[in-house]
Amino acid sequence: MTGGAISGTNGYRQNGFLAGASATVAIILGVSVVNVLTIQHDKPGLDWWESWLWEGSSAVSIIALMWVPLLALRLAPAELWRSPRTWVVHGAALLFWSAAHVGGFLLIRHAAYGLVGQTYVYGALSDEFPYELRKDLLSYTVSAFAFWASQRLALQSAAIEPDRPPATFDIRDGAKIIRVAITEILAVSSTGNYVEVHLVDGHKPLMRSSLAAVEAQLSPFGFVRTHRSWLISAARVTALSPTGSGDYAVQLGSLEAPLSRRFPAALMRLRGG
Repeated sequence: MTGGAISGTNGYRQNGFLAGASATVAIILGVSVVNVLTIQHDKPGLDWWESWLWEGSSAVSIIALMWVPLLALRLAPAELWRSPRTWVVHGAALLFWSAAHVGGFLLIRHAAYGLVGQTYVYGALSDEFPYELRKDLLSYTVSAFAFWASQRLALQSAAIEPDRPPATFDIRDGAKIIRVAITEILAVSSTGNYVEVHLVDGHKPLMRSSLAAVEAQLSPFGFVRTHRSWLISAARVTALSPTGSGDYAVQLGSLEAPLSRRFPAALMRLRGG
């Protein structure tokens, strides 16, 4: 299957990953320290190392699994949250995240207790796993949001920094690749199983892809969905005119695109509200 891809932004993607990972690790470590202090306060008779082992093993297990939400976001971008596929992918990722998290800290705890000649008692998994799953829903969401926000900010920086080469978009049609600067794209419209990329110079190359997939790649660069069949560059809008029944016509130089009343958020953004 052919499709488009953002190129010229690998450094920013790496920076986005590092920022997201750093934020996730900082949050996990901070929560772990708070939990240790809480346990020590609530259970004064507990050996000092046990609370650190419990929370430390949990933190290490989660940090080792940070690739899970990152991979899920690549398979199902957050921008496509309306798609059932996105919910299925992230639901499966959450279940794997929680099961691997629990399995990881149990291995560490059993090994550590064994080294000091003791036995670690966790409890029945049928009771404990639902409890851990509820907590893991929060930790997975925080981690996924950190990666999403960091990479979105990094991609936006790639598009606007004047001292950097402009981010580019690869229009693929079979073996043929047309690489264009994102700033040269006025809009993208869907036509059957293809999308038509409307360029500033008037060319309209076709690419086999869904509009939703292109939207996930271009939305960090200021592209807005105005119609079920249209995605436009907000920075290229030159006029906005009502056409009746709550719909609008969006002018992008010589190109006119529709704005449906079913996309009120797009209207607010284009109006600057």
